[in-house]
Amino acid sequence: MIDRRSRNRARRRRAAFFGLTLLTSGLASFVLEDILDANGISPLEAVGLVLFFGLFTWIAGAFWTAVAGFAVRLAGGDARVIRAGEAAGLAVRGRVALVMPVYNEDPARVFAGIEAVWTSLAAEPEQAAFDLFILSDTRKSDIAAAEESSWGALIARHGAAGRVFYRRRAENTGRKSGNIADFVRHWGGAYTHMIVLDADSVMTGHALVTLARLMDAHPEVGIIQTAPLPAGRDTLFARVVQFAARLNGPMLSSGLAYWQLGESNYWGHNAIVRLAPFAKFCGLPHLPGGAPFGGEILSHDFVEAAFMRRAGYEVWLLPDLEGSWEEVPSNIIDFAARDRRWAQGNLQHSNVLTMHGLHWVSRLHMVTGILSYATSPIWFAVLILSSVLTCQAALHPHHYFEAGMYSLFPSWPEYRDGEIDILLAGTIVVLLAPKLLGLTLALVQPARRRGFGGGARLGASLLLEQLFSVLLAPPMMVFHSTFVISTLAGKPVTWNAQERGDRGVSLLEALRRHKWHMLLGIAWGAAILLIAPRFIWWMTPVLLGLLLSAPLTAISSRAGVGRFARRLGLLLTPEEVAPPRELALVQAPAERLALHASVAGREMLPAAVPAPAPLAMEAAPPVHARWRGALASPFRSAVAPLAGTRGEPLSR
Repeated sequence: MIDRRSRNRARRRRAAFFGLTLLTSGLASFVLEDILDANGISPLEAVGLVLFFGLFTWIAGAFWTAVAGFAVRLAGGDARVIRAGEAAGLAVRGRVALVMPVYNEDPARVFAGIEAVWTSLAAEPEQAAFDLFILSDTRKSDIAAAEESSWGALIARHGAAGRVFYRRRAENTGRKSGNIADFVRHWGGAYTHMIVLDADSVMTGHALVTLARLMDAHPEVGIIQTAPLPAGRDTLFARVVQFAARLNGPMLSSGLAYWQLGESNYWGHNAIVRLAPFAKFCGLPHLPGGAPFGGEILSHDFVEAAFMRRAGYEVWLLPDLEGSWEEVPSNIIDFAARDRRWAQGNLQHSNVLTMHGLHWVSRLHMVTGILSYATSPIWFAVLILSSVLTCQAALHPHHYFEAGMYSLFPSWPEYRDGEIDILLAGTIVVLLAPKLLGLTLALVQPARRRGFGGGARLGASLLLEQLFSVLLAPPMMVFHSTFVISTLAGKPVTWNAQERGDRGVSLLEALRRHKWHMLLGIAWGAAILLIAPRFIWWMTPVLLGLLLSAPLTAISSRAGVGRFARRLGLLLTPEEVAPPRELALVQAPAERLALHASVAGREMLPAAVPAPAPLAMEAAPPVHARWRGALASPFRSAVAPLAGTRGEPLSR
């Protein structure tokens, strides 16, 4: 469905992006090789050089994505991609189902979000084209009763009988993806598109209508993914994440859309999906073997996007559409718990990569998802290698005269100070440039600058966010390394409901979760101080992050600390400076929304679900494991005693 000009454009953009990325990492690796070769490269140094090339390629890709996004944003947009502005003046021709899967969530928060979305949608002239389905997989009867009661109150409040539906499954087969598939099979035939919302999603009516208009205008498109921004949390940790995402997220999304074009990705929520091809081509296969690599596909969204593209439909990222939000975990512990689940889901994609007919960019999305966690153990290995090599050099200093041989002149070691300075400066530029480019865009746009509290507060907030990121990186590196090892060892995760709200973490809980990080920092630092004390300054950021991990987690989980920073004008976002009506509604007291309907009112409600309108959901052919089994099985045998055999619960 993609014409020749579009294919040529994609080839040019991708050649430029990947060429610059590999050129950057290649040059950095060449400089490091020249530094190491001055006195001969040892086997350990050769291993470190290979790992360095992989890591630098990773950060160079982020750098050039930011550069592309900066150029697009500075120019006012990209005329070669689908844009939100195209929807102006178009009509919504199809029927759209808003579907929100829920699983043991807080009903007050869920229905506050639904209230905000439905109220905003009601103000749009095209609102009659939309119905809402609350798809419950809740296992707890008290929560389920509150869901049904809240649904009844919503119906009564908005007169939405026949427009807002509630269904609770008896068995939550397939988790979220199975919940969506059940909707498609039973009621998908009544709708042209569905917009998938998570339990913490909030979208404006304008954003919903824009998505529907764009899908109607582009029949070649199967999925349009918005770029949801995190908002609504008050803890210091959450506000740091919200600030960083708000400052840099739109620019990075524009950079991704620049080279991905019609082969973008799907993130599972705040996106619109064309139902007929989704039902026909996006049924998920059952992976061979047992968990964690086999069985049901956990991170289903990447796979569904790959199947949609394989069927000939385009998948687009829409970075310029405003009015799409989500929430983030309120503390580092819950953030890491969510990453534990995502790590297994992404690593599981190694069993999907070899499927026939997938577009190479779709495979690249899966590889990128795997590397988003695998780079942590690689970084860990590089740090360990550098420490070992430094300690070796301290324990076995350079011999200026070879034993047993007479020489008039000593053998002087070679130092490449100039190359070292160049490599260090280049690494700093590649790492920090994306944030500085985001800062520049905010400073040159007055309205955006005011949304962050002004130039001075924006600069101070960026410094605070950078300090926090430096301290957070080492414990997250260890967390992710542990997740990867546990998954490869065959230890599956327990898929529980996410923690919501501004949950604080006590110092005792933080110490319990971070004790091994702190002990690692103590042992690592002591060894370097004892053997190679001059190297300690290079390791200070890593060691400080490990040693301070528990107090950092406890302090940053406090909503009071986050609100204090807001009063100082730090880490402000446009959503905090001028809250949109939809986000303000989510924060409204539950009592004002009258979330509990009377029994008499509930008795007058229509059936929980409409009459069936089936749409056959066709399952994809089975996947046959190839290289993954050969890779994971020996590793699993070696480390299984360290990882244990039981799944780790994600929530308490």
